[in-house]
Amino acid sequence: MSDRKFFVGGNWKMNGSKSSIDGIVKFLSTGPLDPNTEVVLGCPAIYMDYAISKMPKNVKIAAQNCYKVPSGAFTGEISPVMIKDVGSEWVILGHSERRAIFKEDDALIAEKTAHALAEGLKVIACVGELLEEREAGKTQEVVFRQTKAIADKVSDWSRVVIAYEPVWAIGTGKTASPEQAQEVHEQLRKWLADNVSADVAKSTRILYGGSVTSTNCKELAKKPDVDGFLVGGASLKPEFVQIINARQ
Repeated sequence: MSDRKFFVGGNWKMNGSKSSIDGIVKFLSTGPLDPNTEVVLGCPAIYMDYAISKMPKNVKIAAQNCYKVPSGAFTGEISPVMIKDVGSEWVILGHSERRAIFKEDDALIAEKTAHALAEGLKVIACVGELLEEREAGKTQEVVFRQTKAIADKVSDWSRVVIAYEPVWAIGTGKTASPEQAQEVHEQLRKWLADNVSADVAKSTRILYGGSVTSTNCKELAKKPDVDGFLVGGASLKPEFVQIINARQ
């Protein structure tokens, strides 16, 4: 087992209301949550302030996205300065839905990462391949390309967590097997060692995301290069507590 602290992120996506957040607060407060797991929840921007005010102190709130400049004529966007102003220190960048639906490319995600880090935020940086890319044997090519774009802009690796999310496994009920997840995580860690540094490769946490549930989380968590999860739908449900406690 590595000395990297286990990390479980939740991504509520475009879901939630004050009353549903109250319900999540209730089951997370009841827990109990493994004190050796860092927990960060990606919340819709409009509810971040409310969620921060209600969550137990051992659960942090992240923005689900941000733009690459501090302020300006960018209707509908939020900036790292704003995220910090409401008391958050985390942001999710490069999620596959941002890439696929909103057409964010590697260069934009890298610029956002650079700016978020420069403003003092911590970043959950997402990478992952489409089903057709996996079937064409391009998993490494795609994941390494996405990782390189981000890595080229990282100023402080201690504030970056990588989330490997195979797009074919997000919200589909299909999960990469523990062996498939470990294979890509191991390759990613080797890429970091070869292209950044051995120290960064050893210390950077690599999360798995894609239909993680209370039934498959323990087997995934046993793999040496799986340092936690980025969880979608299950982070809205009481079973999220079991996922947080996957290493117990």
